[in-house]
Amino acid sequence: MKVIITGSTGMIGKGVLYECMEHEKITNILLITRNTLNINHSKIKEIIVKDFSNIEAVVKELEGYDACFHCMGTSAVGKNEATYTKITFEYTKTLVDICYKVNPNMVFNYVSGTGTDSTEKGRSMWARVKGKTENYILAKGFKDTYMFRPGAIIPEKGIKSRTGWYNLFYVILRPFFGMMKKSKNITTTTKIGLAMINSVLNSQELKILENQEINTLANS
Repeated sequence: MKVIITGSTGMIGKGVLYECMEHEKITNILLITRNTLNINHSKIKEIIVKDFSNIEAVVKELEGYDACFHCMGTSAVGKNEATYTKITFEYTKTLVDICYKVNPNMVFNYVSGTGTDSTEKGRSMWARVKGKTENYILAKGFKDTYMFRPGAIIPEKGIKSRTGWYNLFYVILRPFFGMMKKSKNITTTTKIGLAMINSVLNSQELKILENQEINTLANS
């Protein structure tokens, strides 16, 4: 199975990448990234895309893949709605359209977040934009699509968040990770990665996955 991953420098994307590297069913991994990860691995090929609005320039590179795990994202903090919409919705739309063009039988998975607003009418700007993005993907017509809405996430395998205060938060909570992992309402970077892979191997009826569903799918 050949997969495309975006956002692999972030906490969730890196977790998905690590599981794909280790999984026997994954043969090829195409990383679309702004900066190299400097990982030397037989499965991995990198495409450096500095401006995601110009991703059409590498459309040929996306042919022949079975799934896209779109983990790229940004915080809404400090951004107005126009800027956040460009990064979250418009960049994703461009990728979705290209992936559908080269392979409509692809499985397309998107990481949004708990609290995403499917109605697109709520008061929270980021939730509306995420909801709009999810709705566009779900309506596109891929073979299958899954919207991952993780909430509380525990990083594993040495993964760290790119957000400084998140890392401080994780350092404080680390002694309690063992207990926290027993909760069905908390997931891990490992489980998100495994759930992504399992969603491609075995089609699921539920298309919007919160932490509990992610954990169940990871263990399936």
